[in-house]
Amino acid sequence: MEAIDSAFDPLREFAKDSVRLVKRCHKPEGKEFTKVAFRTTIGFVVMGFVGFFVQLIFIPINNIIICSS
Repeated sequence: MEAIDSAFDPLREFAKDSVRLVKRCHKPEGKEFTKVAFRTTIGFVVMGFVGFFVQLIFIPINNIIICSS
């Protein structure tokens, strides 16, 4: 019986934590949603530019390395 309890204790703890989380969650207001969406968009744009410039730098370097072999 103790083995069964030790197996189900983490599941009960997870269920309690999940219920507590759902009770604390709330739907964002319009201003809060706009702020989060704007910051997420800026993050996507910045990461896109970083990836673009990394490719812009490393493609010619890679071609030089491959052609010199």
